[in-house]
Amino acid sequence: MRWWKLIGLAGLAGVAATGVVTVRAERKRQAYTPDEIRSRLHERAARAAAEPAD
Repeated sequence: MRWWKLIGLAGLAGVAATGVVTVRAERKRQAYTPDEIRSRLHERAARAAAEPAD
């Protein structure tokens, strides 16, 4: 097998793996309810307000 075929197969495998990771992250993100998102945003805002400004 030629080296360029191996590089092509490795690239194809990398693209497929990236797609799998992206789909999993999107499913996890969409699983949040609006109330969960709102509470997380409030927690972040509270933490940001509590940190001293530089």
